[in-house]
Amino acid sequence: MTRRRTILAAVSVFIVVLYILNASWLAPTPNGSAELMAHRGVHQLYDREGIDQDTCTAERMLPPTNSYLENTLPSMRASFAAGADILELDIHPTTDDEFVVFHDWTIDCRTEGSGKTREHSLEYLQSLDIGYGYTADAGKTYPFRGEGIGMMPSLAEVLQEFPDERFLINFKSRWIEEADHLLAYLKRNNIQIDDRILIYGGERPVERWKTIHPSGFAFTKSYMKECTLDYMKVGWSTATPESCINSVIGVPLNYRHFIWGWPNRFLQRMSEANTTVIFLGNVENDNGAPGITDPNDLEAIPEGFRGWIWADAIETVGPAWSGIQSN
Repeated sequence: MTRRRTILAAVSVFIVVLYILNASWLAPTPNGSAELMAHRGVHQLYDREGIDQDTCTAERMLPPTNSYLENTLPSMRASFAAGADILELDIHPTTDDEFVVFHDWTIDCRTEGSGKTREHSLEYLQSLDIGYGYTADAGKTYPFRGEGIGMMPSLAEVLQEFPDERFLINFKSRWIEEADHLLAYLKRNNIQIDDRILIYGGERPVERWKTIHPSGFAFTKSYMKECTLDYMKVGWSTATPESCINSVIGVPLNYRHFIWGWPNRFLQRMSEANTTVIFLGNVENDNGAPGITDPNDLEAIPEGFRGWIWADAIETVGPAWSGIQSN
């Protein structure tokens, strides 16, 4: 009986110590402001159930609530007007030494063309209708067909159109030389490579970018996931894993309460580790967490949060966040 009481007492003490070490209310309230990151800009949302990286999302479009197509200049303009601090866009090199802004690895899904995006010239890609393949009723109607002709911009066009805005540029490939090509491309187009150019995507080109532009901000989804999982394993001990030093960590909405020290103690640790916290939507499947689409989910953002809010519906999330900040 004495041994059992000793064990119970030790367990109780451990639980109390664990609680105190990770108690959010014992940590100072963060002092900062969040940044809204508009994923794909204002775009057409789609049914995410069962999707993978090869799913044609244009064929799974939900009934349209806006008139914009992702990765286009009008969409980007609307995103910044809605309150985006950073805009995520996707790039591919072209056969004529350009970079085009387009999400998919191939053009088959969204346009009337076919083949890999990077195996075409910019001139050809800009002749396509990027609204061609969108349907919300299994092909009965195509509400954006004919509306997206010539709307696939080059990266230079985007950066020159919005010289004061920040962009998260997504490498869609694992081609290591793509980083060197991007650096040369930006220099050739007289685009200053400063803190408004943020990079993420494929591990090999991102690592290469960090080598040739070490002062820039760059990360991969795999690094963000690694940091998140490592912290969930050891964060109880107050330790910050090596993968979370000068890094990025993702906090899915439906897992936030499983993050050790959430919110204040956790945010303090990440600040001390110089790690950017990205607040995401609910994890739905193995393809990861989407951004925030429901403005009501913004209520989960803690006071003083100074990381990124990953938004998949900036047109509603942006104004809602602005309203919260003004209250």
